[in-house]
Amino acid sequence: MNRRTFIKTSSALAAIATRKLTADSPREIRKGIMYATIKLDGSVLDKFKAVKAAGFDGIEPMSHMSQAEVLDAFHQTGLKAASVCCDTHWKSPLSDPSPEVRAVGVRGLEQALKDAKAYGASSVLLVPAVVNKQVSYKDAYTRSQIEIRKVLPLAHDLGVKIACENVWNHFLMSPLEAARYIDEFESNAIGWHFDVGNVITFGWPAQWISILGKRIQKLHIKEYSLAKRDKTGPYSGFEVKFLEGDNDWPSVMKALDEIGYHGWGIAEQPGADSPEGLKDLSDRMSKIFAS
Repeated sequence: MNRRTFIKTSSALAAIATRKLTADSPREIRKGIMYATIKLDGSVLDKFKAVKAAGFDGIEPMSHMSQAEVLDAFHQTGLKAASVCCDTHWKSPLSDPSPEVRAVGVRGLEQALKDAKAYGASSVLLVPAVVNKQVSYKDAYTRSQIEIRKVLPLAHDLGVKIACENVWNHFLMSPLEAARYIDEFESNAIGWHFDVGNVITFGWPAQWISILGKRIQKLHIKEYSLAKRDKTGPYSGFEVKFLEGDNDWPSVMKALDEIGYHGWGIAEQPGADSPEGLKDLSDRMSKIFAS
């Protein structure tokens, strides 16, 4: 065996061993749920206790909640902060034509980062911009980057990442563009919050995962039915239980394994309106993560 053949053979064996190690390693995705989806009556603590009883590991609170109340609920239940969702990004988007509105959005993002730091969350979910008839795609791109750059020093100092999410905002609608948008900041304080279900109506989640790769900080786990979409409109596609829609969960999990994702999978799904509904969501997520 000559030197070149030896090197090629050794490299191939090493690659096979690496793939086997990855395949044999346990998939480390922790179950969380978005606080805004929990429709049970009661206090913050009551909702946290119901989430804990259903088998979840954590919660994604909204920003601008009572820090004392949320911290107490985390302490009493042992749940962890999976993420924090910025509460101002729709009402005061960073792409708005008004500087005053954008300034409110910046302050809202700053508060979300401070909340995340207080709760021990490593990232904040941010809808970075909204494109509509009044806001052009180009302006949304430029304005949002300018405003986010103002907040990056705080994110860096706090050790909390800004994680942009793909939503139905007519913005960053391809994974290649989403990756470029993040990379242009040239900062390790910003990444991506990938929503699996939001992609299905116009793309394939596994492809997004492969392209976004290590930029992905957190996951929103969401189902979508193309049949419901076609029958009763786009938003009705989300009105389906986990594993009963069109998400190819095994391909999603395979893609996550290939990029080495370990972290939170956060439910943003109908059904969290009763203890039984929460338990069903939790059980179905376990099946998804094992697929």
